Amino acid sequence: MIEFHNVSKRYPNGYEALAGVTFDVGEGEMVFLTGHSGAGKSTLMKLIMLIERPSQGQVVVGGHNLNRLRSSQIPFHRRQVGVVFQNHQLLFDRSVFDNVALPLQIAGYPHREIGRRVRAALDKVGLLDHERANPITLSGGEQQRVGIARAVVNKPPVLLADEPTGNLDPDLAADIMRLFSEFNQVGVTVLIASHDWSLIRSVGARVLTLEHGQLIHDGALV
Repeated sequence: MIEFHNVSKRYPNGYEALAGVTFDVGEGEMVFLTGHSGAGKSTLMKLIMLIERPSQGQVVVGGHNLNRLRSSQIPFHRRQVGVVFQNHQLLFDRSVFDNVALPLQIAGYPHREIGRRVRAALDKVGLLDHERANPITLSGGEQQRVGIARAVVNKPPVLLADEPTGNLDPDLAADIMRLFSEFNQVGVTVLIASHDWSLIRSVGARVLTLEHGQLIHDGALV
């Protein structure tokens, strides 16, 4: 589902964020991405989202070589990839419902379909009774659940999460991880960037570790 073939990313200032990275994540697999701050994790995710393009190598998602996608095809690609951010990136001038509905509105879904999908997503994350609330009134864990609902409301086959539990206490972090596991169990390919080793060990999934832009480990934690 996600393939990197000898991928490097060098920025105009000469900084090499990724160097010769090769791996593949199978359809329906759940994988953790680890590494020190500045190791290249965020750059790797930006390549999958087509926020950045590689300087060298090939990135393939869902069988599509991203190097060959035209600018006009990027919005469709991004609808296939749900993204959950550490800082939620919610709009506090809109309700929970409207935050989750935003990707569907941008994609041009009809009003009735938007309502059905948004409520299904909110029900999945346990926030159906908060749809009219302002996100600023919610706890950090609840705000993260809104972010997850927004990421999956399009029913994307790929779900990326960048430090989704970084600001949460252990119990809330475990709840969020259970949500990711549930999406994975219904066939969604999940890639999670995380520093939380205890959480990673508890899940027991495959781990990719970056160090100074190079992939130094691919497999189970030892």
